[in-house]
Amino acid sequence: MKLISVNVGLSREVTSKGKTVTTGIFKEPLNERVMVRSLNLDGDRQADLTVHGGVDKAIYVYPFEHYDYWQSELPDTEFPPGIFGENFTITGLKEEEVNIGDRFAIGTVKLMVTQPRLPCYKLGIRFGRPDMVKRFLASRRTGFYFRVLQEGEVGAGDTLELVSRDDNNITVADITQLYVRQEDNPELLHRAAQLEALPESWRDYFQEQGRRQDVR
Repeated sequence: MKLISVNVGLSREVTSKGKTVTTGIFKEPLNERVMVRSLNLDGDRQADLTVHGGVDKAIYVYPFEHYDYWQSELPDTEFPPGIFGENFTITGLKEEEVNIGDRFAIGTVKLMVTQPRLPCYKLGIRFGRPDMVKRFLASRRTGFYFRVLQEGEVGAGDTLELVSRDDNNITVADITQLYVRQEDNPELLHRAAQLEALPESWRDYFQEQGRRQDVR
């Protein structure tokens, strides 16, 4: 498991459908090591803190293996590192291979997996495609977020080491599957609703879904 690229970007204003939108989705790779803070990386900012950022979404991670898929889906699009708005472009770790609550070390940083990424309309702005949000979620190639447990430095080329595996064995892909309701899985839904490593907003959502199933 390796960090291919570290990507940061400050908020900027862009025009979309005749309106000015502020977004931090435009990221550029760094050539030097960077400090990882509890809320983001040095040189990185989220624009709309009501839906982006916070301790449970401090670092967005995207598997480099997915780039080939998207290149085949969108052959006329260039795919530089960070195009999905990710801070870490990594290899060797995909959504179905990592549990919510898994803990990792990289550089001098310690991290914990918290949740999958749910795309917003700004992903469509980044790609210049209004259908990108729907395509992204349908692909199930969501990437995931880290909470920062210990601040420190990272750089491209660092190795990502698994420190501990969460015993609940609920993967990032499992959470996405529950969210899109691909199939009924009451047992997994109940477990996810009780998963402490999952942010409270997700647990509340799954608890409500469980109550709705109970009254059917």
